[in-house]
Amino acid sequence: MPVLSFLVVSIALFLGGGIAAAQSAPEGKAREVLSVGWQAGYCAARPKSRGCTGFSAEAPAAGRFSLVNRFAARKSYCGIEAALQEKARKGKWTDLPDVTLAAATKTRLAAAMPAVRVGLDRRQWLKSGSCLAASAEAYYARSLDLLDELNASPVRALFTDRKGAAITLAEVRAAFDAAFGKGAGERVRLACRKAGDRVIVTGLTIGLASGDGPLKALIAGASPTKSRCTGGVTGAGEAG
Repeated sequence: MPVLSFLVVSIALFLGGGIAAAQSAPEGKAREVLSVGWQAGYCAARPKSRGCTGFSAEAPAAGRFSLVNRFAARKSYCGIEAALQEKARKGKWTDLPDVTLAAATKTRLAAAMPAVRVGLDRRQWLKSGSCLAASAEAYYARSLDLLDELNASPVRALFTDRKGAAITLAEVRAAFDAAFGKGAGERVRLACRKAGDRVIVTGLTIGLASGDGPLKALIAGASPTKSRCTGGVTGAGEAG
């Protein structure tokens, strides 16, 4: 299988089963969902993925959450013609139209979404961004601002402190409560993947209210959700 095709397939698996319902909305009244990945966990679960080539504990992405998607519950491909929808669903995302972004936003996105190099940013704009913003610039600038708030919080510190060790849903939810207010953790669920006899945490989904405002306010505007995964290991930060 060609290298690019292999990488696209690996990321497609990550989006489908690897993040355990990352593309589905948490139960409740969440109108938007922020889906983030924990690259150390993903690479521990899929060490042979081309997306993990060269990934190590020293890589910047090893110590922060990455952007997977931000989407509206039960909406997709808003105003996108059927032919382009079909093209996006086939998985060869580098054949999709490039997204138009300011230079600074493009640089931020490349660092925050490692799969930009295989066109994930193009696919997510068509599928999800088209339902949330008038332009890719507005969609990604807002998504990146929310991601930055998450990465500046005690939630990221919890994950980095537990590198290679077990982490529980209760601990993650407590960290969200500390960072974003009481009850915030109830709007969060773990994304996990089974690898051999281990359950590995590969990311999070966070229910949000629609609109502007800080992450704390948007989380507070969503309803509680249930998480099928209740814990796992975070990944050692190194690909096998």
